[in-house]
Amino acid sequence: MIWHAATLAANRPAAGSEDERARVETAQPRKLHPPFQLGRLIAMVPALVVLLLWQLLSQHQAISAYLLPAPGDVAHALHLAWVDHSLPTAIMTTLGESLGGFMLGALVALPLGYAIAHSRALSWLFEPYIAMSQALPAVALAPLLVLWLGYGTLPIVVLCALIVFFPITVATVLGLRTLDRDVLDAAAVDGANGWASLWYIKAPLALPSILAGVRAGLTYSITGAVVGEFVVNAQGLGGLIMIARGNLDTPLVFAALLVLALLAAALYGTGRLLELLSAPVEAK
Repeated sequence: MIWHAATLAANRPAAGSEDERARVETAQPRKLHPPFQLGRLIAMVPALVVLLLWQLLSQHQAISAYLLPAPGDVAHALHLAWVDHSLPTAIMTTLGESLGGFMLGALVALPLGYAIAHSRALSWLFEPYIAMSQALPAVALAPLLVLWLGYGTLPIVVLCALIVFFPITVATVLGLRTLDRDVLDAAAVDGANGWASLWYIKAPLALPSILAGVRAGLTYSITGAVVGEFVVNAQGLGGLIMIARGNLDTPLVFAALLVLALLAAALYGTGRLLELLSAPVEAK
């Protein structure tokens, strides 16, 4: 009987029945999307424009090389840092810290989001404090975490968890509060209560919203790791940036920033891939 309600949720089309969907498709011409490869090429245009302007500015010495090194110098610094293994080590360190903080934050955010969504009292109790926590900048929290937890990886992981906690909690609450009441009532009639309702009905319906929060949390976790490394003087990409800055090695600073941007984009893409894999076949 529980599967009846789950099937009702999965088969509830936005446009109504098949006949209604057919009428909508007939009334509205089907949109033609560019091929996947063409879309990726178009997405690269802004980056290529920025790279071209960057090269022109450095080539004509419009800006000091100390302030804006040439793209070739950045690529050379990137190559040297990769060859001497300082860059791969820094990448793995920062990535491990960010993922550890993400998992810690998610382990707290998901059950708390569920509790807030289902209890008005807990909502009134926790939501103001969750909102106030976002007014505290990470760079101000990091020294306090070091004082409380000592130097090492732990304060960095906790800082990442604090940054990741907010978007996942908000997305979980939103996803659970906006569930279709008709589907929930049908599930209750079929005997879906407690864990059965959560597993078969609520979790699948709220999953798109939750995964959006997960995608944001994965991206923000990189920021938390780097800010923590600045304070703790860790060996990740934040530490590499501090070393490069102390040596007045601007190309290496730019190289590390480029790698950070690529890591954030990769984690964002991972979150988006999870959304696509969990989406219904019709949505893909």
